[in-house]
Amino acid sequence: MAITLRDFRPEDFETLWAIDQKCFVAGIAYSRRELSAYMRRSGAFTIVAEKPTGGISAGSPVIAGFIVAESNRRGAGHIITIDVLPEHRRSGLGSMLLSTAEERLRSAGCRSTQLEAAVNNLSAIRFYKRHGYDIVATRLHYYPGGLNAFVLQKELRPAPQPR
Repeated sequence: MAITLRDFRPEDFETLWAIDQKCFVAGIAYSRRELSAYMRRSGAFTIVAEKPTGGISAGSPVIAGFIVAESNRRGAGHIITIDVLPEHRRSGLGSMLLSTAEERLRSAGCRSTQLEAAVNNLSAIRFYKRHGYDIVATRLHYYPGGLNAFVLQKELRPAPQPR
């Protein structure tokens, strides 16, 4: 099934917030206010992944996931969140979102990018390691309830120049 990636539109917000609530447990999932604030930060961007609805009565595409990332003036990127609905996981959608965000960060002059993942989120940690991220630190009591987070980082090598 074809996946379409596009930039966030304001009318997407409630759907993205609902997806975040399904992807993360209470305390880790963002409130509306938090998600909105992260999406509006200087240097931030949101990429939305849509999948077509199937069947005879195919309708509008459905949002299956999204990523929020930001670049800063120091040449560093930050993946704020990547959310893929459970029924769309293991389809390559998360990898597409991540690589597209990394390319956009690279184009903005970022030489590396970081993200945080709960120390007990083994599937996320495996996903990021598979995509070239390394654990570089632990943030103690990062999440509510005292849960620690790993900080993972990836160097963003410049895109090869055509000959």
